[in-house]
Amino acid sequence: MYRTHTCGELRLADKGKTVTLAGWVQKSRKLGGMTFIDLRDRYGITQLVVEADADAALVETAASLGREFVIQATGEVLERQSKNPKMPTGDVEIKLSAIRILNKSSVPPFTIEEQSDGGEDLRAKYRYLDLRRPPLQRALALRHRLAQEIRSYLDGQGFMEIETPYLIKSTPEGARDFVVPSRMNPGTFYALPQSPQTFKQLLMVAGYDRYFQIVRCFRDEDLRADRQPEFTQIDCEMSFVEQEDVLNTFEGMMRQMFKNALGVDIPNPLPRMSWYDAMDGYGSDKPDIRFGMKIHEITKLVQGCGFSVFDGAAYIGGIAVEDCAEYTRKQLDELTEWVKRPQVGAKGLVYIKIAADGTIKSSIDKFYTPEQLKAVADACEAKAGDLVLVLCGEKRKTQTQLGVLRIEMGGRLGLRDPKVFAPLWIVDFPLLEWSEEDGRFYAMHHPFTAPKPEHEKWFYSDKKEDLERVCANAYDFVLNGTELGGGSIRIHDAAMQSRMFDVLGISKEDAEYKFGFIINAFKFGAPPHGGLAFGFDRVCALFGGQETIRDYIAFPKNNQGRDVMIDSPSNSSWLPPTRRRSREDPTELRFARAEYLPDEGVLRLLCRV
Repeated sequence: MYRTHTCGELRLADKGKTVTLAGWVQKSRKLGGMTFIDLRDRYGITQLVVEADADAALVETAASLGREFVIQATGEVLERQSKNPKMPTGDVEIKLSAIRILNKSSVPPFTIEEQSDGGEDLRAKYRYLDLRRPPLQRALALRHRLAQEIRSYLDGQGFMEIETPYLIKSTPEGARDFVVPSRMNPGTFYALPQSPQTFKQLLMVAGYDRYFQIVRCFRDEDLRADRQPEFTQIDCEMSFVEQEDVLNTFEGMMRQMFKNALGVDIPNPLPRMSWYDAMDGYGSDKPDIRFGMKIHEITKLVQGCGFSVFDGAAYIGGIAVEDCAEYTRKQLDELTEWVKRPQVGAKGLVYIKIAADGTIKSSIDKFYTPEQLKAVADACEAKAGDLVLVLCGEKRKTQTQLGVLRIEMGGRLGLRDPKVFAPLWIVDFPLLEWSEEDGRFYAMHHPFTAPKPEHEKWFYSDKKEDLERVCANAYDFVLNGTELGGGSIRIHDAAMQSRMFDVLGISKEDAEYKFGFIINAFKFGAPPHGGLAFGFDRVCALFGGQETIRDYIAFPKNNQGRDVMIDSPSNSSWLPPTRRRSREDPTELRFARAEYLPDEGVLRLLCRV
């Protein structure tokens, strides 16, 4: 063994022991005739000491050490004279008797410390060095602990971990597929799964009534802080269950993860909110309920008073921002420009200030009396010292804009504490979304989601207004304004599934081509079943108090979907030797590499016969 202990292990109880450590040199410094070395591994840092009267060769070796040299060090554990309470090993140091350089290192391009001086792009290029830093080590350690908690809980609940294929047939899941050409079947392609949805349903048909896997999924879509082209799901499915069974099971899983990984108790039971209440009150189907500032409709209060912007609006809503009545005109102008950004899309912003003495001032003073403005402030639950912000327009669009504004103001006021956790379930989603542009319905979740049993009468109606009333037997797990997971009770009846395809405008031919395997499976005794999937990367990030998931993935992509460390994707790749052209022709084509020439739109194969 190269070491007897790790660099985070030794304590005062080990005083007097002769130990051997191995790791990376964090830093080395000389004080008088002594050399002090901080040795690091993923478990921590231990201080090593080479005394002035030590063997000359040892002193010389210690003096030659640079940052990130890999060494083996042997010596005696001593009590430190000047202890470091910030380090778990800060009570001890190792008086060295031997140093062995295992590998030298070039000077790293950035400091490998808690706070690095390297920019994001530079650290991504040298990701293997960035992964040595304590923040990333803690992030991946948390990911590991959470994975173990998941497996422990689900195993205790009778779930089986079963793998499903990566090379599958393309199915509509809401994003573009990544495709893989088949060498053995020229001209055909596999698709990488956006989720194992159909396979987990087939497992229910096969009788494996409790399935899970922590599985890689792939979606070709625009990226952001909480989205990667390849990501990990906690994918689960259960047979012979109703919605309540699923929610109770996975609420228990999340409760165990919070308790065992973070030492945090979450409410039991968790609050539940309908999709309609979430949109009306928070402007989002993933509301952050760590703070108030709810949206209130004020349409009837402000129309008919001569202000044409409001008089012509379908919906008018406002939020009360606590203790912000002192906002200056400059701050309000900046906020108005902020809501006009394309990411928000509002045309303007109206404000009402309620001063500490109750005096009301507004950007629409000339259209409304103080009494009318006071009624609006009261309707938004504003009090003295608060600022009311108002937007108007089409109902759902305006609610969404107010929801974005609410989150922005919550962030500016420090109301979104990452150490505070406020989980809840969102239920009763609409089953279908109507597209005016396409003149058809789309599935709000996916085409295998069942309607709520009490809404089936509307599901089989041909009236558009009836179909718009149908709620899905679906649910999302939301934490701090982020959707961590979602699922539904599935359609298990072939006739109902056929009706869903009809409503979505999917022809029998298309349904057979895309989903024939699962439609046929339903003919052989499919049980009632349902499940959900959690975004594991998002779970890890939020448990770690972060909004970006990259630090919780060992080798992530950047916002352009590139891995700058290995320079991927590239327009050139190596190919394995191919087999003979045919059985009749013994000549072999041996491809050396393929190279894409973008200017010519040509894939050039370099080969020899």
